[in-house]
Amino acid sequence: MQFLGNYPNPFNPSTIITYKLPVDGFVTLKVYDVLGEEIAVLVNKKQASGVYEIEFDGSDLASGVYVCRIEVKS
Repeated sequence: MQFLGNYPNPFNPSTIITYKLPVDGFVTLKVYDVLGEEIAVLVNKKQASGVYEIEFDGSDLASGVYVCRIEVKS
């Protein structure tokens, strides 16, 4: 899996997260706040190889730093 970044960064109120899967796999993409609390689950399913974009809408969140974590299981 290759994380291709997000745009815009920093964002207000939304950003597009882009990643590439070289092989099929079960993808989990979650967003966390700086305290490690899970904020959102954006992807939780099997996906075929390819490039993907997903929008994260943070309009209901306080300003601050957020971290996304992507896990892929083949």
